[in-house]
Amino acid sequence: MKILLSPSETKLKGGEESFILSSLLFQELYPQRLKLLHHYINLLQKGDIRILSKLFGLKKEKEIRYYQKDIIYELTYKAIQRYTGVAFKYLDYENLTLSQQNFIDSHVIIFSHLFGAIRASDKIPEYKLKQNEAIGEIKPEQFYKKNLTTLLDNYLEKEEILDLRAGFYDKFYKPTKNYTTLKFIKEGKVISHWAKAYRGIILREIAIANISTIEEFKRLTLKGLIFKEEKITKNKTEFIYEIEKND
Repeated sequence: MKILLSPSETKLKGGEESFILSSLLFQELYPQRLKLLHHYINLLQKGDIRILSKLFGLKKEKEIRYYQKDIIYELTYKAIQRYTGVAFKYLDYENLTLSQQNFIDSHVIIFSHLFGAIRASDKIPEYKLKQNEAIGEIKPEQFYKKNLTTLLDNYLEKEEILDLRAGFYDKFYKPTKNYTTLKFIKEGKVISHWAKAYRGIILREIAIANISTIEEFKRLTLKGLIFKEEKITKNKTEFIYEIEKND
């Protein structure tokens, strides 16, 4: 089973090892990644504050200047450690056991705006790029959908897929085979912000229980969540959970 996960705009600073672009998932994607990275770095080097403000989604010049650096020479952390958004906080990777961390490393694929689909264990530098923002004339979601779809279809051909991404990331890649996704309901309404937290919680529970199939996941007891129904639309199976009122 492979688990697809959204990235986050917030990231851990610093790093430990040098960045090797060719080490990321799908080495054959190296020329395309390099092209996009060059476009990104060229914008940073030009230093136009208005353009960088839009690119980063930041307003303060001091913060903008912080991210105006050649990330090729920056140090790295694992992608699963680099991202620090809501889902990643609730996953709490650092406090999992080594075997549970290894499960995450080998089962999770994160969809980076700058690097495309990468393994949780792939080592990346700190960078800043606002969701849905173009890099010059290149829209990352269109760029990677064109270059990633066949690669991912082949990579996932023999795998069950649990898609924990936000809907936006269908623009990067939408599975062509059967896959499972989740929806969270509270008092009759679909939640969005807290869905990020529950995705992190669920991913943590999957790692702890060493879940290897969708059927095993379906039987997993999740604190604060009640399994309500299963909906199938074409090749997508949607598990709908209700959040307990006292949660």
